[in-house]
Amino acid sequence: MLLTLLRAKIHGAIITQANRNYVGSITIDLDLLKLSGLLPNERVLVADIHNGVRFETYILAGKKGSGVIGINGAAAHLVKPGEKIIIMAFAEMTPEEADDHMARVLVLDSSNKPVKNMTIASRLDA
Repeated sequence: MLLTLLRAKIHGAIITQANRNYVGSITIDLDLLKLSGLLPNERVLVADIHNGVRFETYILAGKKGSGVIGINGAAAHLVKPGEKIIIMAFAEMTPEEADDHMARVLVLDSSNKPVKNMTIASRLDA
């Protein structure tokens, strides 16, 4: 049996741009990707804190140090610049792997600057 657990998350990112005429994806500042552990081309679930909309897409690396969080393609119809979102990636693992798993969580401020970088244990006794 495989379990699906949170692998990495960026919490409280502010959308800086929405481009409906792009092929698709979410553009994320390369520095934020490195800090969060998220990867270019990785599938992510995005949740808009303002309106509750959720959608899946994949990551493109944005300019390092830019603070960019850009929603591209069809998903740009669902959200607006200035809205706060959560970006989540998941991984499948065995119960044994899950027992030692630590999810990475990067919390951002209103300028998309990191304010907290932490890990969350999956163990019930942690």
